[in-house]
Amino acid sequence: MANDSKRPDIAPLVREILAGVGEDPDREGLKKTPERVEKAMKFLTRGYEQDPCEILNAALFTVTYDEMVVVKDIDLYSLCEHHLLPFHGKAHVAYLPNGKVVGLSKIPRLVDIYARRLQVQERLTVEIAEAIQKTVKPRGVGVIIEAEHFCMMMRGVEKQHSGAVTSAMLGGFRTCKETRDEFLALVNHRNGL
Repeated sequence: MANDSKRPDIAPLVREILAGVGEDPDREGLKKTPERVEKAMKFLTRGYEQDPCEILNAALFTVTYDEMVVVKDIDLYSLCEHHLLPFHGKAHVAYLPNGKVVGLSKIPRLVDIYARRLQVQERLTVEIAEAIQKTVKPRGVGVIIEAEHFCMMMRGVEKQHSGAVTSAMLGGFRTCKETRDEFLALVNHRNGL
C-alpha cells in the first residue's frame, strides 16, 4: 500500500497537462482545476490505502451454513490503467461457506477497495475472488463483472453500446457445473430478489 506522504503532489502535474493540451492553466475556469483533480484522483484511487483482508477479517463469523451466498448487482466505478478513463458496471460475487461467513456489507466494500485502484477488468475480477478465497477460505468463489469502458466509448473504437464480461471461478465454482450454473442463474434473475 502506498504511503500518502511519499507521493508527489498531483496538482502541479495537472497544471503541466493543461498547458500540454494547449490550455491556459491561469484561465479563470481552470485556476483551481489542478487542486480539484488531485483531490478527485486521491478519492478515486483510495483503494491503495485499504487492506482487503483486514476488511473481511473484521466481519468473519462462524456459522453453520453451507449453501451459496450471493451478493449481486454491486455498482463499481474504476479507472482503466491504460488511459486513466473510467469504467463502470456491476459485480456479482458468490461463495460457498466452509464454516465461516463474512458480513454481507463487506463484499461491496471489497469490490470498492480493488475498483478504487488503477485497474483492468480482468485483474479486478480475479483480485476480488482471490481475496475472498484467501481470507474466508470457502469451498469456492465465483465473481462476474459486467462493465462499460470509456476508453472504448470516447476514444479508439468509439463503440457506445459494447460491454465486457469477465469471470473468476475458484474451487467448487470451477469444478462443479451445477454450482456454476446455479450462480449464473441467480445472477441472471432480474425480477427482484
